[in-house]
Amino acid sequence: MKATTSELEVRLARFPKTRPPLPREIQEIYARQYAENRAGETTAASLAQRLEAWMHRQVAADASPAKATLELGAGNLNQLPFEPEGGAYDIVEPFAELYQDSPRLARVRAVYADVAEVPVGAQYDRITSVACLEHICDLPVALARSARLLAPGGAFRAAIPSEGGLLWKLGWSLTTGLEFRLRHGLDYGLLMAHEHVNDAAEIEALTRALFEDVRVRSFGVGRQLSLYRFIEARGPRLEVAEAWLTRFGA
Repeated sequence: MKATTSELEVRLARFPKTRPPLPREIQEIYARQYAENRAGETTAASLAQRLEAWMHRQVAADASPAKATLELGAGNLNQLPFEPEGGAYDIVEPFAELYQDSPRLARVRAVYADVAEVPVGAQYDRITSVACLEHICDLPVALARSARLLAPGGAFRAAIPSEGGLLWKLGWSLTTGLEFRLRHGLDYGLLMAHEHVNDAAEIEALTRALFEDVRVRSFGVGRQLSLYRFIEARGPRLEVAEAWLTRFGA
């Protein structure tokens, strides 16, 4: 359901967001924890990656070498094994250390640190993201820029954790969160609050405001009892995109 004008205004007023600071003890192990999580190096991270395969498959379901793709937040390029070889595949990823040593990098045509760096006039049949949108402090700007880059008939395809839902919180609390506390004696919830600045309801509401046709699928039952959501959006409202970019000075 599309948010009313007043509801949308309340959501937009929250941006750009500021991350809650991390305690010093978590800052000291942050980089190692992030790398271990993305590489599936611990028991909980490995389990999470097997479940996250649902998100990767949903995003890749329409993939074709004939379609030009831009992936937002490509991380260590873990979406590429789910995508067909060939075709134009560009990525946006600010942390070069995540992908620079990956053998998958040879499949990438162009790399950008920010979606704002994508050349004006570029167009993509697919703009994708997996477990990325919940991290973006200026999400309306990133979405608006993405909308402008879609080719006619193109699709924005995003998979996200069901942040804000009961099952999602229970899921990480009893797996990654428990493992983190046992290993480090620290509260994983503080790290999650620092990383996941946007919840699933916010992401879905902004996407519905920006696109004419939005379809959502859950890995679970409904919104609260799901681990992940997949959002497919078509028909960008370019006037809305321009209004958001003007509003946020982008």
